[in-house]
Amino acid sequence: MELWRMNKKQKKVLARIIIAAVLMIILHFIPVKGIIRFLLYMVPYLVIGYDILKKAFKGIKNKQVFDENFLMAVATVGAIAVALYENGDYTEAIAVMLFYQIGELFQSYAVGKSRKNISELMDIKPDYANIEVDGKLTQVDPDEVAIGSVIVVQPGEKVPIDGVIVEGSSTLNTSALTGESVPRNAKCGDEIISGCINMSGVLKIKTTKEFGESTVSKILDLVENSSSKKSKSENFISKFAKYYTPAVCYSALALAILPPIVRILFMSAAPQWGIWIYRALTFLVISCPCALVISIPLSFFAGIGGASREGVLVKGSNYLETLSQTRYVVFDKTGTMTEGVFEVAGVYDNTLDREKVLEYAALAESSSSHPISRSLQKAYGKEIDRNRVTDIEEISGHGITAKVDGISVAAGNYKLMKKLGLSYSETDKVGTIVHIAIDGRYEGYILISDKIKPTSAAAIKALKKAGIKCTIMLTGDSRTVADSVAAELGIDEVYSELLPGDKVAKVEELLARKGSKEKLAFVGDGINDAPVLSRADIGIAMGAMGSDAAIEAADIVLMDDDPLKIAKAIKISRKCLRIVYENTYFAIGIKLICLVLGAVGIANMWLAIFADVGVMVIAVLNAIRALFVHKL
Repeated sequence: MELWRMNKKQKKVLARIIIAAVLMIILHFIPVKGIIRFLLYMVPYLVIGYDILKKAFKGIKNKQVFDENFLMAVATVGAIAVALYENGDYTEAIAVMLFYQIGELFQSYAVGKSRKNISELMDIKPDYANIEVDGKLTQVDPDEVAIGSVIVVQPGEKVPIDGVIVEGSSTLNTSALTGESVPRNAKCGDEIISGCINMSGVLKIKTTKEFGESTVSKILDLVENSSSKKSKSENFISKFAKYYTPAVCYSALALAILPPIVRILFMSAAPQWGIWIYRALTFLVISCPCALVISIPLSFFAGIGGASREGVLVKGSNYLETLSQTRYVVFDKTGTMTEGVFEVAGVYDNTLDREKVLEYAALAESSSSHPISRSLQKAYGKEIDRNRVTDIEEISGHGITAKVDGISVAAGNYKLMKKLGLSYSETDKVGTIVHIAIDGRYEGYILISDKIKPTSAAAIKALKKAGIKCTIMLTGDSRTVADSVAAELGIDEVYSELLPGDKVAKVEELLARKGSKEKLAFVGDGINDAPVLSRADIGIAMGAMGSDAAIEAADIVLMDDDPLKIAKAIKISRKCLRIVYENTYFAIGIKLICLVLGAVGIANMWLAIFADVGVMVIAVLNAIRALFVHKL
């Protein structure tokens, strides 16, 4: 251990360990006997064990008797009493306490180091925001910055609040958010999320959210609260310790009392109280459940921390456990498997001028924040005058109707045209089709294309390699587009032209289809995905461009919107659970073997020390492996 990296409490414990060890060595060479020898040996014992005795006393006082402090106190005090009675050796009892404290120090250091690693990786909370006042920069608390304010971020500073760049260009370090070390370019007009580090130019950013609603705040909240949602394994350990500790205490009491009584009553032999009390005390030291109680939560904590380093935020260890059992993965299409960056590819079958059709479509869709609406407004290329638009009605799963300059306009899919009783052009072109009707007449369609994400195909292959039985895509888009995307990516099943409610119904069908021990994950990014994210066994949201509602409803958030991270998250969860099971079986197995050996007199206090402290140290070391997941 690096001494300079310990905190004050750890350094104090280390000093006590060294002092107690030195005193024991010195006492070994001092030829004293009787009460003086006893009093001298009590000095190193109290130096190393006074805090354990104090905690045990407090536990008894607060009627919370059965914990590891009680076990260590009873075992060591009892061993000293036996040694005093038989004029034996006090070294074993003091050594038990000494090695227990060494194990506790190691565990404290290991947990502290893993927490520090995670804290450093997630050290994204900004201390201040720069506001320009009379030509000078003033540092203010990020909580005080209102929506719509312009903040200044200088090179080397963290972006404190989500917003849009209104002036300047730069490169951004997003590694704390996404786990990717490659810098990203940002220019005027780009959206920017908090937590990034500005690496070069000065940026002026118009805030779009309050600090409490910004990405950085939500990430910190997710990480800080992840420990409150315990997995089945952690709940099992809590219940196990609750019943296990009293059971072994009563077993040790029985071991100390019953054999001597049996020897007196049925064998007419000497009771041998000293031998059986010593075995009972050894039994108590062996039985201490520290390895389980410490290593299992630490394994999950390290797993969540390791995932955070890779840009995968897990909201609790229960979700990590569920993710490890995932066998079905269901995807939304737009913004999940595709980039969600729509562009108008053309206007077809139009009788009106192309620009006029785009003008009517853009104005009718002006109140919507959907990517398709934004692409229409971008293709129109002029400022939107919303005063020209009235009577807007959005028809879920169909499109929008509105009045532009008093003229009725309908923009949507073929279902909307059918609903309005209008004939429309059929097309086999691949892309999103927006049919346009103006003043009750069909005026052609606009073809909008969306690009597949570069890593989507690799993500499907990685999932199948990771043992996923079936990949499914659900989308509200046309069958032609959906089938084309699914075929290109290698997705097993595809369901298209679905309304938001249809997606929930389809997920219900898939949940009924899977095995009882198999889990289904849904991956989405839109507001309309929130109900499905909540209904799936495990909901995964795209965090960079995903909606707040989707991120809120999800159990896991991918900070860089990369679908390839889904397979990575599953591998992380499985490694973490594998470590949890290794620690559980190892700790319980060694304990049971040593308990039997202790009960029959084969195991002494030194073996008891290994069964307690040694197993704990090995389990903690194994648990920390869950933090290292970069190469999975």
